[in-house]
Amino acid sequence: MKSAPFARFALALVAGIISYSYFPDAHYFAIATGVVGIFLFVGGWWQQAHHQTPGFRSLGLSLGLVTLAGLLGWLITHHHTPRTNPTNIVHRTDSLRAYIGVVDILPEERAKTYRVELDIQKAKTDSAGWHPLSGRVIVYLDKTNQQRPRYGEVWLVSGEPRPIDPPLNPAEFDYKQYLSNKGIYHQQYLRPYQRQIIGYAPKSLLTRYATTMNAFADSVFTHQIGSKAESGIVNAMLLGVRDDVDPELYKAYSAAGAVHVLSVSGLHVGILFNVMVLMLGLFRRGKKTRKEKLIIGLAQLAVLWFYALVTGLSPAVLRSAGMFSVLIVGSATNRETNILNTLGTSAFFILLFDPYALFSAGFQLSYVAVAGIGLWHESVYELIEIKNKWLDHVWELTAVALVAQLATFPLGVYYFHQFPTYFLLANPVVMDMVAGLLPLAMFSLAVCWIPWLRDITGFLLQKMTWLLNQSVSKTSQLPGGLWERLWLNMLELVILYGVILAAMYAWRARKSSFGWLATGLALVLMGMLLSDEISRRNQQRLAVHFLPHKTAVSLTSGSQSVLLTDLDVLNDPRSFDFYLKNTFGLWGISELLVADAKQDTVKAIRCYRKTDEYALWVWQGKTVLLINKLRGKTHWQLPAIIDYAIIRRNAMQHWSDLDRRVVARQIIFDDSNKTPLTDRLLLEARQLGIRCFSVRQQGAFVDEL
Repeated sequence: MKSAPFARFALALVAGIISYSYFPDAHYFAIATGVVGIFLFVGGWWQQAHHQTPGFRSLGLSLGLVTLAGLLGWLITHHHTPRTNPTNIVHRTDSLRAYIGVVDILPEERAKTYRVELDIQKAKTDSAGWHPLSGRVIVYLDKTNQQRPRYGEVWLVSGEPRPIDPPLNPAEFDYKQYLSNKGIYHQQYLRPYQRQIIGYAPKSLLTRYATTMNAFADSVFTHQIGSKAESGIVNAMLLGVRDDVDPELYKAYSAAGAVHVLSVSGLHVGILFNVMVLMLGLFRRGKKTRKEKLIIGLAQLAVLWFYALVTGLSPAVLRSAGMFSVLIVGSATNRETNILNTLGTSAFFILLFDPYALFSAGFQLSYVAVAGIGLWHESVYELIEIKNKWLDHVWELTAVALVAQLATFPLGVYYFHQFPTYFLLANPVVMDMVAGLLPLAMFSLAVCWIPWLRDITGFLLQKMTWLLNQSVSKTSQLPGGLWERLWLNMLELVILYGVILAAMYAWRARKSSFGWLATGLALVLMGMLLSDEISRRNQQRLAVHFLPHKTAVSLTSGSQSVLLTDLDVLNDPRSFDFYLKNTFGLWGISELLVADAKQDTVKAIRCYRKTDEYALWVWQGKTVLLINKLRGKTHWQLPAIIDYAIIRRNAMQHWSDLDRRVVARQIIFDDSNKTPLTDRLLLEARQLGIRCFSVRQQGAFVDEL
């Protein structure tokens, strides 16, 4: 760490940011930390100033700076947390009748809606009228007969946004936490009549220019390439616009371990940086003067930040552009570069600007990948010496892919619960083709005003992207290409990284003690994973899941589960993936039978009785009753006590509807019931002393048998 001082400061800053996320109200502790840091800094500075030994470095001075960096992390996170602002929407007490907001980023197009982020300026309430209000809200605008919104539009919106729901199923993606890291706590679904465009006032002229360039580049590539499959990939890869990417093609990229190329990130900036180094290095070989280095550095910075503008100033590209800008400046000024210090410097200033970037999976994966490549690539590459120029190039790319995957696969498993087994086969091809596509696309954008040159570059882009899609699709079709349902908790993630770091250090430094440490940690990890697997094989569980406006009941035995649902999983896989996929992954389900809750029979369980009014299932000695209708001419009645009665489709209007029909040990309302009706019945149940459960209010009902 002596040669990487900014790495120390960055780690201290990270510690301060994390401490705020756990202890946001520890103001007195923060003050005490600041006092200690100042005391250490002043004492260390005085000691170093009065010490007689030349080159003496005070430990107190270093500790003081690190402590103050940690305090800085706590303070900037507090400052960047919108809910700490007393005018933020989370502190309102009255219901909103309307509000005025500005479109804050480039809107995204979905299947039926536009996803828009609004920055609220002021709002109207019954008690205070129009008054200043701050905060951001996610708005989903029905796009029927609507043009795509523009960055900077000022909207008058009627109605009130509602708080974003927390995850209601086990292991469900925490969308609420994800958005709160962006300072967003509310969302609203709008019909066209609920908003009115009343002006145009972009908050940032630079962002306005960037979004305009992004939209222009999108139209250029779409027109030049022609075919939707290829233009969708190019727009996603270079601009971050994934509206037109075919879902099946996206799955193919994921299965081949190449999905990272469809999100603008540090990979693209790194490729562009290397291409610029190669091209600018051709103008003059040998040793360059200081002036020439400065000119080359300025040219690299110009191209790098021009690409950032084309992507609409994507946060991922901004992070990576900042990282490579540090490298460019260091090279242009003849400064000796250290990969850890470079990463620490860029991370330090990025986190100063946006401390919540730390909690982004993209931020973590980018920095871990670059650190792994910088520290280990050369050692892995030198393991095999190849004389042939082209084979050596392939091995170099393979070594990059191997090291990057080794560094990031624990995080990939932790966040995405899958691992592409053929990444070594796909990535050298993908990396080479993307390295050709990126500069070609930038050149195509630059010459789009020249008709014949525009046609040639468009033709080349289409053919190269077609070859890329074909290579990825063929790789994804190989058997066993994607391991899914992998699971790591936080402790297992830390231990796995301990194994990797100890093993790599033991190999490079030839330290047997670290080899034994890696072996011990690996055995501990194996024991934890084995314990998890044994508990999963012995599990017996009934669950009523939260699924918006749908019924979802699962019966789990060991690694098998039956899901009774009225969700059309084949035509709406997105809902299943968002709400339920992680739950079954957490439970280690390898065989999932999805059955329509309306069907008469399901092979895995026995249906005792079924009518239009109800369905009675018997499973593991427990009775499960799905109630569809309680009112009507047919007065049905069950003589025995039911274990689980699941009310669905607004079957019950009053608690008296159950009289002389059903007696149940557990009454559960799923989300196919209307929310106001369920809320009223729950209030009445508390007054009557009736025990019941609502998945909308309390989350998924899970009973271990």
